[in-house]
Amino acid sequence: MTLHIPFDNSFARLPGDFFSVQAPTPVSNPELIAFNAPLAETLGLSPTDRDELARVFAGNLLPDGAEPLAQLYAGHQFGHFNPQLGDGRAVLLGETIGTDGVRRDIQLKGAGPTPYSRNGDGRAWLGPVLREYIVSEAMHALGIPTTRALAAVSTGDPVYRERALPGAVLTRVAQSHLRVGTFQIFAARGQTENLRQLTEYAIGRHYPDCDGPLGLLRAVRDAQARLVAQWMSIGFIHGVMNTDNCAISGETIDYGPCAFVDSYHPQTVYSSIDQFGRYAFGQQPEIVVWNMAQLATALIQQLDDPEAAVEEATEIVHAMPDLIRSHWLTMYRAKIGLTSERPEDADLIGDLLRLMATDKADFTNTFRGLADGTARDWLLDRDAFDAWSLRWQARLDGEPDPQSRMRAANPAFIPRNHRIEEAIAAALEADFAPFDRLNAVLARPYDDQPAHHALAAPPTEDQVVRATFCGT
Repeated sequence: MTLHIPFDNSFARLPGDFFSVQAPTPVSNPELIAFNAPLAETLGLSPTDRDELARVFAGNLLPDGAEPLAQLYAGHQFGHFNPQLGDGRAVLLGETIGTDGVRRDIQLKGAGPTPYSRNGDGRAWLGPVLREYIVSEAMHALGIPTTRALAAVSTGDPVYRERALPGAVLTRVAQSHLRVGTFQIFAARGQTENLRQLTEYAIGRHYPDCDGPLGLLRAVRDAQARLVAQWMSIGFIHGVMNTDNCAISGETIDYGPCAFVDSYHPQTVYSSIDQFGRYAFGQQPEIVVWNMAQLATALIQQLDDPEAAVEEATEIVHAMPDLIRSHWLTMYRAKIGLTSERPEDADLIGDLLRLMATDKADFTNTFRGLADGTARDWLLDRDAFDAWSLRWQARLDGEPDPQSRMRAANPAFIPRNHRIEEAIAAALEADFAPFDRLNAVLARPYDDQPAHHALAAPPTEDQVVRATFCGT
């Protein structure tokens, strides 16, 4: 075997209660769809041939030093507590410390059944694998903390959902796969020693400067506050912000029925399983605070006197909305070209968003258009926009180089829902050119790229994606 992965597996050294040892299940005919060579270099992986890459990242060939396992966790799903979830279709191969000094997990998603599969087949079909590859790498290019995609492999085996579909495996890379739900399961079981060990491990791995369980809570709160504000600044909707999909590292994780807003409205929902809008675009700041409250409830269970910690934990969580708002204002000031801060900025930003919601304006192109003078074209009530623009231009007076600031804050390209669906549809016909083109363009989201202007356009009426699906 020529592929060398420099594994250093710290999670596998934790007690057996934290996971189940689980090898990936081989597939019949693995073929490499995509391989992220720059990420591989950062991870310290040595180059190898495509056939070997396909076998390794399908789970057919286990690299030296791998200690495959499925992680255990619980979670609140749409507000209802599930006392045991766990990796139902993912196998953690191990960890590497990259050339940048950062420890990361390497995980196969769609690698076959595990003890936590809950009667599922443990597999993934091609569509969700390509979606997560596209969106996670686009999020990275946009500067949003996220899990990464190292490889996508077709399996040669059918996966049965509503019909038979081609199977695939995604290799996902993350600073860890620890979730709010990882803490919840030990708290719910009253396993305080496991909870203490997990807390110490999470602090050592992610936040070595923080002090104890409440210090960890504060650090995760801060990371999540900034993350959700970043989502809101680019029009991203996670779709399933359950506590088992909320990463301690502050990375975006678990791209299921995710989507990007086309026509702006704060109550936009794409996820087919979010029937009541719990995870709508504008609800995300509230939901992440709720998730942090669940983390607080779990963390304090390990303390000698949990009741005494309730007040401090509550203060930590209750400070979160103001933190999110502060990050949100900073990011939206940049989106309209502002460097300085004035009290009236919130109203200026809010009034533009209300105009956009009323007119169903395209979120990405309207903000990008502020820098190049085309924003007005995306509004229906242009008189109202002109009135707003007079206030905005007056506010810009004296600001240094607002156009450059806006161009750096407002992408020209996002993973448009209809373009992702087109790439998946083509891949089902063995045509991966649209997938490759989309990835190449989205790797430079803030560049104009006039040759690919069509990928910046919103969907026509017959292209609109009205629902996205989890794909499990």
